Amino acid sequence: MRDNPVKSRIAAGGHAFGAMIFEFFTPGIAQICKAAGAEFILFDMEHTAVSTETLRQQMALCRGLGIAPFVRVPATEYDFIARMLDVGAMGIMVPMVDTAEQAAFVASCCRYPPLGRRGAAFGVAHDDFEPGSVLEKIQRANERTLVICQIETAVGAQNCDAIAAVPGVDVLWLGHFDLTNFMGIPAQFDHPRYLEAVNAVVAACDRHGKTAAFMASDRQWMQDYLARGFRLMAYGLDISIFQNALAEGLQFMRSQAPAPASPGRKRAKPAAGARAGGRAKR
Repeated sequence: MRDNPVKSRIAAGGHAFGAMIFEFFTPGIAQICKAAGAEFILFDMEHTAVSTETLRQQMALCRGLGIAPFVRVPATEYDFIARMLDVGAMGIMVPMVDTAEQAAFVASCCRYPPLGRRGAAFGVAHDDFEPGSVLEKIQRANERTLVICQIETAVGAQNCDAIAAVPGVDVLWLGHFDLTNFMGIPAQFDHPRYLEAVNAVVAACDRHGKTAAFMASDRQWMQDYLARGFRLMAYGLDISIFQNALAEGLQFMRSQAPAPASPGRKRAKPAAGARAGGRAKR
C-alpha cells in the first residue's frame, strides 16, 4: 500500500501545502496540482454536488503522482467516511466537530478493529487492488489515514483542547468563515474573540502533538497563519484562483486595447517599418 507522505511530514513537525477543489473535478486536475507543487488535494463534498463515483475516479488519478488525496465529507456519518476511505482517500476531513465524543467517533470510523469500526474490504481501490497480507494492510491503512476535525463553531472552539486530545485525531482545521458566523461576527477576522479562538486551536494542537491547519486565500493570509503556527495549509479554492487570474488578465487586456476609431474615420495604417517587424522593406 502507498504511504501518505503528508501525514509523515507533519507528524515530524514539518509543513505541507496543497490545493482545495470545489469545482474542477477534471481528469487533469491531480496532475495540474502536482505540477504546480501541491503535496495534497482536498476534494470537497460538503458544499458541492460531486458524486462518490467522480471522487473514486479522482482518487485513481492521484495514483503514481506522489500527491495525497483527501476528502471533506458532508457530515459526521460513518457511511460517508468509510466509503471515501474505500475508494482511496488518504485523509478525511469532517466539518463542524464540536465535541471530543464526535472526534472519537470520526477517528473510530477511520480505523479498523480493534482501534475502530471501519468495515473490511481488501483487494479494492484503497489498497490499489493488490494482493497481500490483510494484517499488514490493516496496519498500513491505520497508519496512513489522516484524520482532520474542523473547528468551525463557537462550541468547537471552546472544546478544541479536548478534541485535540482524542487519540487518532491528527489535525484541527480552522474553518474561519463558519467560525465567525457562529460567533455572531461574520467575516470579522480581526475581532478579538475570533483571534482568541485561533490562538486556542494552535495551543491545543501544540499541547497534544497535533497539527493546526487552514485554507489561505492570499499571501497575507499565508504569512499571518504560518506565523501563528499553522503547518498544514491549502492555497485558496480552485474557483477563486481561476476567477481572480482570469479577471486580472481580462482587465489588463482591456486596459491595453486601442481605443476604437471615431465613426466615419478609418483606422490609421501602421508604418511600413512596423509591418516589417520594425525594419522598412527594401
